[in-house]
This record gives sequence, structure tokens and C-alpha cells, in this order.
Amino acid sequence: MSENNTVIPRMPLIGDYAPSFKAVTTQGPINFPQDYKGKWVILFSHPADFTPVCTTEFMTFASMAEEFRSMNTELVGLSVDSIYAHIAWLRKIQDLEWKNMKNIEVKFPLIEDIRMEVANKYGMIQPGQSNTQAVRAVFVIDPEGKIRLILYYPLSTGRNFDEIKRVIQALQKADADAVATPADWRPGEDVIVPTAGSCGVAKERMESEDEDQYCLDWFMCFRKEKK
Repeated sequence: MSENNTVIPRMPLIGDYAPSFKAVTTQGPINFPQDYKGKWVILFSHPADFTPVCTTEFMTFASMAEEFRSMNTELVGLSVDSIYAHIAWLRKIQDLEWKNMKNIEVKFPLIEDIRMEVANKYGMIQPGQSNTQAVRAVFVIDPEGKIRLILYYPLSTGRNFDEIKRVIQALQKADADAVATPADWRPGEDVIVPTAGSCGVAKERMESEDEDQYCLDWFMCFRKEKK
């Protein structure tokens, strides 16, 4: 509870299962996250329709939708505006041109959340910013319905979409190969292998002549990615 006695719901954390909900969207009703089982999902919120920062974000997300789909990743947006405001705004977006993006059609669902039920479940309403608008939240949810990444941006700051794409690639790489990815990792770059669990394994790694692996120290070993 905050100082002004406003009850602030507990936001879900990394590793939690994504809170479930049913909602009306611009693409019809959804049952979340059940409808997306087996897929990665980017669930993101924005403060309001017909606002300039949000418009640039939706244009960017829509222009990248096929890229994300090729990574088995679906997009789901949310705003506390009505479905009618959503439809009118998305239609207007098709008339705009920005950064070589034009005739942009938003085909992914945009959730109507007038009562802020979904926004509150995900901690998207933060009274220090606004009681009536959702902050710019990003939840990356894996094929099992677990939250794997959370990003929060203030109302005034547009998101970095290159980073959102990069973290999806990094999470998928980590899951597929049981590795970690270093700072600023990009697909094709070397990855970090799990830290040695014993002195013997650490010694073997440091003395190994394996051309595909190298260590900076016993606790920090990398695997070269095959080009």
C-alpha cells in the first residue's frame, strides 16, 4: 500500500507464470496465455491511443511483426482505451509515414482494458507516473507461459526495438544450448558455457586444447560459435 493508501497490486516477476485473462481485442477475443501455448509472446502496454510516442512504437512493432513471427514470437498490445478508439487509431496509423514506414497495418491484437483489470494484474499502472495510463511495460513470455523478461519505460520514452528482438534471440539461444550470453551478445557471437562445478572440471577446462572453447579464467569460459 502506498503513502496515499492506494493499493498497488504485486506485479508478476521473472520466473512466474504469466497471469491469465480473457479480453476483447482488435483481432477478436483472446484467452491469455493459453491461446499462445508453444509460442513466445511479447506482451506490451502503452499509455494511450492517438499519442505520438505510442504511434511510433506501433508502427515499428507492426513493421517487425513478420521478423518476430519467424522467431516463433507473437505480439500482443494493451491500452486502457476502448476498442473503438483502438480501431480508429490503428486506421489512422495506416495514413502516416515515418522513417520509411508507410501504409502500416497493425495485424496483431490490441487489448481493450478500460477497467484496467489486465494492466493491474501486470503492474502496468504505476501511480507515481499516472493513475489512468499504463506505463510502457514489456513482458517476454516463453512457450510454457512463464515470464522470462520484464522491461519498464516511463511514459515519455519510446522503447528500443532492436533490444527487444535481441533478448528474444538471446533467451532462445540460452534455452536451446544451455548457455549464457555475454554483454551486447548478437547471434553468431561466442557464448558463455556454465561455470565449472568442481576444481577438477575447472582445471580440465583451463588446460583443454579444444579449439571451440577458451577460458579467460576458471569461472569464465566461452564457446566459439560455428560460422
